[in-house]
Amino acid sequence: MQQNLRNFRDYYEILGVSKDASIEDIKKNFRLLARQYHPDLNPGDKKAEEKFKAIGEAYEVLSDDDRRSQYDKMGSFWKQKGFNNKKSSKSKPWGNRSSNRSATPDVDPSEFSDFESFINQVIGVGTQKDTRNTTNTNGATKDPFRASKTKVQYTVPRSSRRDIEARLTLPLEKAYQGGLERIRLEDGRSLEVNMPPGMVTGQTIRLRDQGVAGGSLYLKITVNPHPVFRVEGADIHCQIPITPSEAVLGGQVEAPTLDGLVKMSIPPGVRSGQRLRLSGKGYPGDGGQRGDQLVEIQIVTPKNISTEEKELYEKIRQIETFKPRADLL
Repeated sequence: MQQNLRNFRDYYEILGVSKDASIEDIKKNFRLLARQYHPDLNPGDKKAEEKFKAIGEAYEVLSDDDRRSQYDKMGSFWKQKGFNNKKSSKSKPWGNRSSNRSATPDVDPSEFSDFESFINQVIGVGTQKDTRNTTNTNGATKDPFRASKTKVQYTVPRSSRRDIEARLTLPLEKAYQGGLERIRLEDGRSLEVNMPPGMVTGQTIRLRDQGVAGGSLYLKITVNPHPVFRVEGADIHCQIPITPSEAVLGGQVEAPTLDGLVKMSIPPGVRSGQRLRLSGKGYPGDGGQRGDQLVEIQIVTPKNISTEEKELYEKIRQIETFKPRADLL
């Protein structure tokens, strides 16, 4: 009993599915795991190789109704009482399937042109075999599958081609500049994509031939909110604080833009809330044309001032002629 329990392998756990999982869920998880642990993607990794074999063994049993039923009933005794002797035509995930042969040769994954063809063959999608017999010089019929591996052909039907979606979240600066971005997909692939400049939330970027079996990958773009800038169409809005003296006297101040700090002229007597325009410093719109940056002035008074500053403010108050509350009297 202890020996049986020690050798028992939970195929549901290996494939990451529940015991009531449908055959579609089993196939889906098998495809993802087989891609992740495939020897070609993990050269020299013995643990990945053992995991790959375990995934194949689990799929061999759970993808076949009869074998799965026996496995569910026998539990840790599944390897006894002739369990392995009763096999159906789906008994080997690594083997070819044929309706007119009682035994099939193993399939070498390296024989396939791409991983998708290999997986489709394993789960029984799009398999074609050349069943034409050949004849020896003495008239005897030869088995074409034993004669040469080139007699076995595998094709991926157009119906297996599928588009997929992925989401990409970017900071505003990266969305504005574009450029190379590394993307990791749920199936384990890592892509380096040259993103266009001026991306916005809700935009979809199509990458041809990066989906399943030659389909397309659609990237859904989300641009994170920025602490300083707010994008509205092709215009960028921001606020800039200035001192009371800068507001009264005007002059040059530095304003932030997506291109860095720029010099901006403040007119004398500017009001808090007044907007100034920086032409051509907005966001790229249709056709690459940039909008403007609208800078809202915020007059900020200091909380702590020096003794000298206080004396000067006192002197200004004594001599100033501006009466902002004159209309209230």
